[in-house]
Amino acid sequence: MLEVRDLTIAYGRHVALEGVSLSVARGEMVAILGANGAGKSSLLSAIAGRVAPRTGAIGYDGQSLLGLPQHGLVDRGIALVPEGRGIFPGLTVAENLALGANPMRARAGAAATREEVLTLFPRLAERRRQIAGTMSGGEQQMVAIGRALMSKPDLLLLDEPSLGLAPIVVQEVFAALVRIRDTGLTIMIVEQNARATLALADRAYLLEAGRIIGTGRADALRNDPAVVRAFLGGLSGNAPAQA
Repeated sequence: MLEVRDLTIAYGRHVALEGVSLSVARGEMVAILGANGAGKSSLLSAIAGRVAPRTGAIGYDGQSLLGLPQHGLVDRGIALVPEGRGIFPGLTVAENLALGANPMRARAGAAATREEVLTLFPRLAERRRQIAGTMSGGEQQMVAIGRALMSKPDLLLLDEPSLGLAPIVVQEVFAALVRIRDTGLTIMIVEQNARATLALADRAYLLEAGRIIGTGRADALRNDPAVVRAFLGGLSGNAPAQA
């Protein structure tokens, strides 16, 4: 479904990603793990059209994504929940969700999708008239994920969904991700919470300093020392075996 080949991203002289290649099959949940500064967010930003790569290719269902505007990618079925959430803080929960259904592919079934989102996140149903900017960080993350789902994506990109959240809220968000995964939606998730993410994902890639140093089945990587070091922010030593 998604093919990234030899992707290099640079900001001036700083190379964020160098020669990265990976794939995501339809219906898979694939995790990208690594320490701060490893290039995880840059990878998602390139797939979502927010950053133009220096070199490389990004294919989606056999067609190139390079050069397409961000709204064009949403129309193609790609939705990003960015780091920092990116909601509209001055609008209500209901208004944020309604904006998510703006793509043509999502409009006809918007009412049904909204009910699915509110079932997934009952707290949003209770607070649909609340101004989103007055909500807690965890509730805002629910709004961000819900808004992305309103676009009826085929591929959901999640950038650090647990960042800055209290542990009990992290559990709630990950429980929702389990339910989303179980619908068969294809998901690519960037996370530093390695153990929780590997408990959900089918496969994972491990990034260090802009390069993929390991990949394999999530259940095989879950107790790998290198993954633990990535979560703690200090990758070094032997990389996990390629799978």
